[in-house]
Amino acid sequence: MPHVIVKMYAGKTEEQKQALTAEIQKALMTAIGSTEKSISVAIEDVDPAEWTDKVYVPDIAGKPDLIYKKPGYDPFA
Repeated sequence: MPHVIVKMYAGKTEEQKQALTAEIQKALMTAIGSTEKSISVAIEDVDPAEWTDKVYVPDIAGKPDLIYKKPGYDPFA
């Protein structure tokens, strides 16, 4: 029962979000054998000015053991 939460800069269209959701669903079905009915995907728009406080600090820096793909940026540099 994978539930994926995508946090990204605000501003993507509904069509882009639907396309992203479809690609995530396909990837889950291919990579780990999930069924379509077991997958849910949420997308959270984040204001770029709030990214560091709302996403980077709590979800990336704060949970390093859960990160399988680290970002290539440092918001504090």
